[in-house]
Amino acid sequence: MLSRRGLIATAALLSLPGLRPARAASDTIRLGVLPFGTASWEAAVIKARKLDEANGFTLEIVKLAGNDAARIAFQGKQLDTIVGDLIWAARLRSEGRGVRFVPYSTTEGALMVPADSPIKSLKDLAGRKLGVAGGALDKNWILLKAQGKETGDIDIETAAQLAFGAPPLLTQKLETGELDAALLYWQYCARLEAKGFRRLVSADDIMRAFGAQGPVALIGYLFEQQAVAERREAVQGFARASMAAKELLANEPEAWEIVRPLMAAEDTATFASLKRNFLDGIPRRPVPAERADGERIFATLARLGGDALTGGAKSLPDHLYLDASGNG
Repeated sequence: MLSRRGLIATAALLSLPGLRPARAASDTIRLGVLPFGTASWEAAVIKARKLDEANGFTLEIVKLAGNDAARIAFQGKQLDTIVGDLIWAARLRSEGRGVRFVPYSTTEGALMVPADSPIKSLKDLAGRKLGVAGGALDKNWILLKAQGKETGDIDIETAAQLAFGAPPLLTQKLETGELDAALLYWQYCARLEAKGFRRLVSADDIMRAFGAQGPVALIGYLFEQQAVAERREAVQGFARASMAAKELLANEPEAWEIVRPLMAAEDTATFASLKRNFLDGIPRRPVPAERADGERIFATLARLGGDALTGGAKSLPDHLYLDASGNG
């Protein structure tokens, strides 16, 4: 599940004295964030507005180089929580790790094309150069392929000219015309929208086509069950602070002054697009509704992605979700 490069890099990272075991202080929640990840936005608001103190814990922010580093640090119990994928969380729990999932965001990626592109539907991808971020087992790619076959009447994997790569590179190639379309993560989609590019189809559109009744949070904060059991008040406090930070960003425009330096938004249009997409992704549904739709999407991904994606699990494990009060 992790690259060899990630293992080596993170082994060195974990040897640093600053990254000590997560349970050094029972009232401290150690959150791992990526350089340009939106979890750092939320964490900055929590610290600036002292939402951690108000909710009975101290938030400690640990900056990590990438997803591999975050996953290894979490699995090694060097962190209390990271933002992770529902599919990965379900796989870990199915394998015996007591991972719990707190919905974080419903904002997902999309298939982007230039504003004046002749591509109007998935069928029009035939013969086109298509960039795909995240690799062959990326959930958005699996869902897009399924959408093409089952409702779009096209086998995108064979009909299009595929190029897998890192999101920044694919974004650049789409902007220069070297690609006709690109399936990208939401932050890159938001930046392209600010430049006039348009979404052909979003992951949310596809999930609804496969039966989702509302926006689905496929990413969330991950906690170990042991931490939930032993440090329930701190975990509950973190969940409350997370939602409070989101509400501040949704209702107090001045709160974005805390976040903007972290956004790498080079102009007002980019800032506005990133802000809009972030706010649109705030989970608003109760955990049972999230779970029901999560089951539908997981079953689809298990059927199409197979054991390589889900580790053999065919459905979401019991007691995976943790609601904002620490129950569930």
